[in-house]
Amino acid sequence: MSTQRTLVTIFLRGGADGLTLLPPIHDEIYRRARPTLAVSEGHRIDDRFVLHPNLAPLAPLYDAGRMAIIPACGSDDDTRSHFYAQDLMEHGGTTVAGGWIGRFLRDAINPSAAGVLDAITVGPAVSESLRGAPNATAFSTLADLVGSNTDQAMLDTLARWYAKDALLGAPATAAVAASAQLQALQHAEDKPQHNAEYPTEKSHGGIAADFGKRLRLIARLIQADLGMRSACIDLDGWDSHFVQSSVMTPRIDALGAGLAAFIADLGSALERVSIVVLSEFGRRVAENTSLGTDHGRGGVTFVIGGGVNGGVKGTWPGLNDDVLEGPGDVPVTTDYRDVLWPVLQRHGATNAHAVFPGHRLQPLTI
Repeated sequence: MSTQRTLVTIFLRGGADGLTLLPPIHDEIYRRARPTLAVSEGHRIDDRFVLHPNLAPLAPLYDAGRMAIIPACGSDDDTRSHFYAQDLMEHGGTTVAGGWIGRFLRDAINPSAAGVLDAITVGPAVSESLRGAPNATAFSTLADLVGSNTDQAMLDTLARWYAKDALLGAPATAAVAASAQLQALQHAEDKPQHNAEYPTEKSHGGIAADFGKRLRLIARLIQADLGMRSACIDLDGWDSHFVQSSVMTPRIDALGAGLAAFIADLGSALERVSIVVLSEFGRRVAENTSLGTDHGRGGVTFVIGGGVNGGVKGTWPGLNDDVLEGPGDVPVTTDYRDVLWPVLQRHGATNAHAVFPGHRLQPLTI
């Protein structure tokens, strides 16, 4: 049985509204601030919060203590700019080189032992958080990696040519071996395990179907035991200035249905997987005149998987005027790096300063 741990990072790009994903439905201030947008029901988390109804598929995980939820979570950036906030979060600081996952992988992996598929992004480009990793690649399908008609004889010949090269021999041999494994995987039946049912366009719409396909690809790579240490995936489009329900509902549905299928698909392999769901910032407490919400500060982060100490973590400041920040935002009471560090430690990280330089860690128990 494999012992390789995999970190799966899901970035909700666009500033996902934490007060909709994890609404404090019993708070009178919340209901007054959002006369049309307030969520009125969901799976009970505690006396303060519920999970949005479309996240109901994840409720059994929470109840079993396998999901940690961190409200009022975010970065120390207060510009409320999507691009700057995303860049800062993926780099793990303001004046640091590369991405936080890239630095973690350099800390945790001997470069000479780095594999071809150590770090991947399922999408069109390598995520900024992977910059500086010993190896990182981006693809959307297995065919993007191995092609539709790869000449194995040619690959074997190249491997022999490079075998005696002190610098390139090992990477070339590893690349050929990975190519053979990926080809076998590409031609194998793509059938989710444990009766997992990923969302389809018919059942949940196009956004959920696309997200589900990418999660299924990550699950296949984990199940194939190809040495993957980190996988990044985006679920974007959360910028909800106008008619927020039309923006968020299909994406929350995609998140809930997709993750539930992914977790079921992994089965016992979830014990060696950590899933982190985060966004660059949350939204303003009060709804605007366009039935949406504007850029805010504190959002919500989720951590799921093996070794997770579940429950609501961190400090919830409430929504009283005297605690709100700027034009009326939930303040950040937990820095996202204090959530990530205990997760990374389970994956072999040892040098906090190397991964998050310049940040004084106050790690949560997650």
